[in-house]
Amino acid sequence: MFDHPKIQTYAFEDIPLDQDLNMMDEKWMAESEIALIESVEERGDTAYAVGYYSPASAQAIGPDSAELIWYPNIHDRFHQVRIILPRSAFVRCVGSWEYDYKPLIFVRGDWLTNLHLRSHSVFALVDAINVKRALRDGTLTRSKLVELRDRVDRIAADNPEVAFVSFADSLLLKSNYTVGQYDSPIKYSYQPEKVLRLLPDIRAAYQSLLGLDIYAVITQGSNEYYDDGLLHISGSGNHISLNSLGLPFAQTFAIEHAAREAFKADKHPRADVYIDESFYHSLRFKSEFDKNREPKFSYTAPMTTGDSHYFPVSFRLLADNLKTT
Repeated sequence: MFDHPKIQTYAFEDIPLDQDLNMMDEKWMAESEIALIESVEERGDTAYAVGYYSPASAQAIGPDSAELIWYPNIHDRFHQVRIILPRSAFVRCVGSWEYDYKPLIFVRGDWLTNLHLRSHSVFALVDAINVKRALRDGTLTRSKLVELRDRVDRIAADNPEVAFVSFADSLLLKSNYTVGQYDSPIKYSYQPEKVLRLLPDIRAAYQSLLGLDIYAVITQGSNEYYDDGLLHISGSGNHISLNSLGLPFAQTFAIEHAAREAFKADKHPRADVYIDESFYHSLRFKSEFDKNREPKFSYTAPMTTGDSHYFPVSFRLLADNLKTT
């Protein structure tokens, strides 16, 4: 198929890196071939009229998989998700540089449908500041800690779509979202601003009850527990699973470590929120705010290649510059 001098075909190992491309269900391959040949032979402009495209770019190719950045929404927010394309899901890659037709990766339909309909996750790791000092001073009494727990209970009750897990001096927030697909009742539900708007209430609780401030680390992306609820609680009640395995959960701890080291090295001051760049760029900021002027800092993200960055920002910056709807 696609045997035409103006059409290039690429083996899995030769998928073009660091440029725009598209993914498509293999069921459209025969029709796409006809439409692309018509276009490169200037018998019509039909190449993009067939099938449904999922924009992406390839970052790295390994022996058994390719690391892609997928763009499920570039219309009203810049939403990107790092994903892994297994070699077993790859069918064919074609393009036409002469016709300026972006490389198109045909993939197994079941894999692509799962990508669109599965749950993905947002994580926010909230940590209290100066807990060790408060423990030494004896100011963290049991009664205050119980009051904090009760306050978090009330915040959680008002936000049932978010899971709240307390451990030690930390609080983990998790919410799930879907991307949806053209032929499914499951729709796009990514609303990252909702998690951000919980942070001032959480901060107020820590400040008023414990006299401690907080900071948060926030990420989003693909979670391997994609068909499961926010949490799993065993029937016996003594096993709780966060249902969290994947890059974004690991990123929260990597960013926290990098931010601590950067603060110690005087690279940047403490911030209220440390946001992974994919989450940051997906936010809906007011048009007058130039989000690209904010300083960003590198960190080593597990399970990925290339540079990763986080943005240290204040609650005030978010409150002043996020769109209200």
